[in-house]
Parts: sequence; structure tokens; C-alpha cells
Amino acid sequence: MITILATVALLGVLIFAHELGHFLLAKALGVRVERFSLGFPPKMVGKKIGETEYLLSWVPLGGYVKMFGESPDEPVPVEEQHRSFSHKPAWARFLIVFAGPAFNFLLAFLVFWFMFTVGGLPHLTSYVGDVKPDMPAAAAGIEAGDRIAEIEGRPITYWDDVLTGIRENRGGEIEVLVERGGKFLTLRLTPQVVTNKNIFGEDIQVPMIGIEARGDSIVEEVNPFKAVYYGALRTWDLTRLTVVSVAKLIQGKVSPKTLGGPIFIAQLAGEQARAGLANLIFLGALLSINLGILNLLPIPVLDGGHLFFFIIEMVIRKPLGLKIRERAQQAGLVLLVMFMAFVFFNDLTRIFTGADPGQPQPAVEQNENSGSGNSDTGR
Repeated sequence: MITILATVALLGVLIFAHELGHFLLAKALGVRVERFSLGFPPKMVGKKIGETEYLLSWVPLGGYVKMFGESPDEPVPVEEQHRSFSHKPAWARFLIVFAGPAFNFLLAFLVFWFMFTVGGLPHLTSYVGDVKPDMPAAAAGIEAGDRIAEIEGRPITYWDDVLTGIRENRGGEIEVLVERGGKFLTLRLTPQVVTNKNIFGEDIQVPMIGIEARGDSIVEEVNPFKAVYYGALRTWDLTRLTVVSVAKLIQGKVSPKTLGGPIFIAQLAGEQARAGLANLIFLGALLSINLGILNLLPIPVLDGGHLFFFIIEMVIRKPLGLKIRERAQQAGLVLLVMFMAFVFFNDLTRIFTGADPGQPQPAVEQNENSGSGNSDTGR
């Protein structure tokens, strides 16, 4: 029951934000919106308010905003053309369609802003937990329980500062000031450049000194204004990571078996809901970014496909022929159905083989140059 409720709530919020973007921009630009639906037909309940019918439909895998004159071949009386989507200039149609994915990114930003404002920003402390033998830190005399206070004269506050100090030195000798028992010791060491794996399984060269964080954390209080910066930064980092993931998927560097569909999302939603509301909210923000990027792909029937056509129209100063658009839409629909069938197959394979559905990428701590664990791998 928790899984079902969490999934419905999660998808409902993501779909609502996406369709709300289309709806608000259409209204702002003078297009008449005939229908706003959460879910696909058949209709569950509905109510008409003003010129728009608001629906809650039975199939919770999407939603739609039906605009007047949306189809190019739809007959529109001359006196009504100023309210018709198809009769709006290409730039206006572009903005209306782009607003859907844009609101998904906006939702993610607002979630992170709220989380940082209310809960602060957690950081690992700069205390050393484990020191690996036969590595530069052990040879220099760093011990478990030491606090890294400075690297090359730069004050260290959090574990991220330790990693940054090691990574920025690019393997050259560094001076490390550590605190031990109330006393400060200055140590010199040279990081060892080793081959490690990033989150995509690729080999990367990273400087390491052989220490791990102790694991205790502190929370930095963030006011609402500063949270705007951190919310935008977190949204950007996750967006960039997702775009890189898509690119590597297309290049064949990431296995398509890692893709998941509605069943996978439901599994994740249930797991994160049981782990706590904050985990579920973070997953929602992550999925919202994924939804925004997916819809921006230049595939007909997706928002990105429509945006691509509008760009062409603005360049050549006339819309593409109706037959070309219809054939592109048909091809895009076939491609989308094949994609959905593939991700459903992946989901079912995980269920029947007992494979762990996994967790969303913890981009709070990682980026594409990261390693694994709490070691000083550039994470």
C-alpha cells in the first residue's frame, strides 16, 4: 500500500507540474485551454470551470493539456483564430511547449530550495576515519581520528574541502596541517595518482592519499536567500549528470539495461517512502529532472520533437508540410512505444531474476569524476 500511495503521489506531482507549465503559458499567451487532465482516459471525474474542463483520469502514466486549434488541420473560425494555438507565431508555440519541461526543472529547484531552507546543508566533517597502509597519508604520519585543518594553507571545514584540496593539486606535493589531541602537526606528502572507476564504470586518473572520512556529519544552516543558490546548483549538477548519462547511453558506454520504467519507479518510490519523507522528496526532484530532459529529446510526439519543428519553422519562415509532420509523429510514436516496451521488459526482468532495482544516483555527493566510498578519490 505504501508503494502504491507513494508512486501515485510522486507521479501525480510530476505530471501536474509539467502540464501546469503548458497550461499557464498557454493562458498567458492568449490560447484557449479546453481541457486539463491528470492521467489518460477514461475519465474518472471532471468539472468545467470557465472555458476549461479539469479532469482526473484513470491511467496515471501521464497527462495532457488540450488547447483550442492545437491540430493544424482543425477548422478554426476567423474570429476565433486569436485564441488558437496553431495560429500563434512559432515563438509563442515554442514557449508554450517548452514550459512543460521547464516547470519540471523549476519543481526540482523548489524542492531543493525548500529542503536546504528547512533542513540545512549536511556535510561530512574533516575527521579521518580509516588510513590505508602503503599509501602517502600513512607514510606521512596521518592517523585515524586526525582532523584535516588545512591543505596548502587553505582552511578546511568539511570533507569536500579535503577532496578538493587533494584533487586541485593534481598529484604534486602538498602540505597538510592536521589537528591531533589539541595539537597541530604539519605534514608533507605527495598524492598517488591511481586508476579508478567513475559512476559510469569508466577508468579515470585520480590523485589519492589513502584516507577515508570518519563518517560523522554536521548541518550548515542555510537562510532562504542562500538556499536559492544551493537549490539552483543542485538542480544544475543533477541536470548535467543526467544529460551526460543520456549521452553515454547513446554512445553505448552505459548499458540500456540500466533503464527503468513505471515498475522500477514504483519500486524506488516504495523504498524511499519507507526510508523517510525526505528521501521520497529527493527522489521526486531527481525524477522531475529526468522527466524534463526526456521530454526535451528531439523525438516527435515528445515536447522536444515539437520544439525542433518550431525551430525549423522560425529558420525557414514557414511550417513544415503537414504530411512530413504526420509521418514524423507516426515514427516518433512507434519509437516511443518500442522504448516503453523495452523499459517494461527491463522492469520485469529485474523482478523475475530477483535483481536489486538499485537506488537513484546520490548526486549530493558524487559527480561524473567520482569514485566510490568515502575515500579521497575526488568525490
